[in-house]
Amino acid sequence: MPLRNLVWMLIVPGLVGIGMAIGYSAPAPDQDYQLLRQFVEVMAEVDANYVRELTPEEKQKFVEDAISGGLRKLDPHSVYLNDKQLKEFDTETEGSFDGVGILLGQDEKTKRLKLASPFAGGSAYEAGLIANDIILKIGDTDTKDMTGEQASKLIKGERGTKVTLTIGRGDKEFPVELTRARIAMHPVSGVSRRADDPIKWNWFVDPKDKIALIRISSFSGLTTKEVEEAMKEIEAGGARGLILDLRDNPGGLLEEATKLADLFLTEGKIVTTKDRRGGEKTSSARGAGTIFLPAEQKPMVVLVNRDSASASEIVAAALQDNNRAIVVGERTYGKGSVQSVFRLAPDQKTAVKLTTQTWWRPNGKNMDKAWAEKQKLDEWGVTPNEGMTVTFTDPEYLRFRVELQKQDFVAGKPDVVGPNPPPPPPILGRDGKPLVDESKPFDDRQLNKALDYLRKKLSGVGAAPRREGVLPARVPA
Repeated sequence: MPLRNLVWMLIVPGLVGIGMAIGYSAPAPDQDYQLLRQFVEVMAEVDANYVRELTPEEKQKFVEDAISGGLRKLDPHSVYLNDKQLKEFDTETEGSFDGVGILLGQDEKTKRLKLASPFAGGSAYEAGLIANDIILKIGDTDTKDMTGEQASKLIKGERGTKVTLTIGRGDKEFPVELTRARIAMHPVSGVSRRADDPIKWNWFVDPKDKIALIRISSFSGLTTKEVEEAMKEIEAGGARGLILDLRDNPGGLLEEATKLADLFLTEGKIVTTKDRRGGEKTSSARGAGTIFLPAEQKPMVVLVNRDSASASEIVAAALQDNNRAIVVGERTYGKGSVQSVFRLAPDQKTAVKLTTQTWWRPNGKNMDKAWAEKQKLDEWGVTPNEGMTVTFTDPEYLRFRVELQKQDFVAGKPDVVGPNPPPPPPILGRDGKPLVDESKPFDDRQLNKALDYLRKKLSGVGAAPRREGVLPARVPA
């Protein structure tokens, strides 16, 4: 019996009755059947003898926890995805969802739901909603004592349909009808949002020396497309140096990582994947379509840290091994494995995400920390180039993450919030106090190291020819 069918049998309703019937009527069992029977018998004992009777929901959770626990013992990246988790995974992978484009938070004074920030360009943003608007009702439903997750379910819905939010702003209360649309969770950002149009970014971290910065937060289906769009603006602006900031990027789609690395390479290997049967596939640069050339006149830096993982490590390793960029920051996470998602019958609403391949960088080394430690090797992750390691202290790292979250903040449309929009609110800890002291500007030593390198590099190549033409949870809804 295929494993896929076995796993499904473990989660259908009526598990015990079906399993026991099979157990005592089927012909001589094979090894897979024996494993299934062993689990069913354990479940039957729990069902019959546990100190209290389990509800159907508790039985479902018991089975899901058992599957999840077994998969975690295989490796930390193999997981079971129930209905809710699979939907969240699909949203992250696609990089978009159907909703009105708001981040939900809680007002500290009233304890009511509030609009923490609208998504620039989303339905709520275009309708004139602004940060700190109180959400009093969703349709006819009062939001008092409602959680962000409950509110998100009511606000999200099929694109093209409408939802009415009753908003409290100061001493005013008014309804706003919003049309649900496809909301992009943009993985690509720049140095800061433009004051005249928060949908757009300032790309130049050093305008004088023409050094641009692209921050990539994940590798979803939107990543390479958005980088290409950003690079058109950056090259049209006469960029001479480029920083790809992959810090805190947990990875994502392997295909997006190879496509992104290919954008900056004219030749050479990008990554090799290997499976348990000896299958091997190498992705290499195509040559055509390479941007930001000539490479010898337009240096690049890839910024990484301890939480740069998976797809971000593939990009960093490919650009480092092919001598297209140097790596600055901290040693990366060390995830050298590839996961595949197998949706489970009969309705494809649940899935298992299994580690099916390992990946190897162009220089032939595997990146996985767990594998390397078993082999007593020290080649895991991506290590910064010689002299380019800059390790953050824990307080520095916390401040860095706070700065990242602040970058997501949008007060609202400029013509609504006016010339002096409110700044991002301080991010509070569980004790209600700010997580960091923001009275002083953040000294980003990793970014400064990258800038120092590029400035010195550019001072030796002269002017490049200008190329023409080209941590508290907030719930989205």
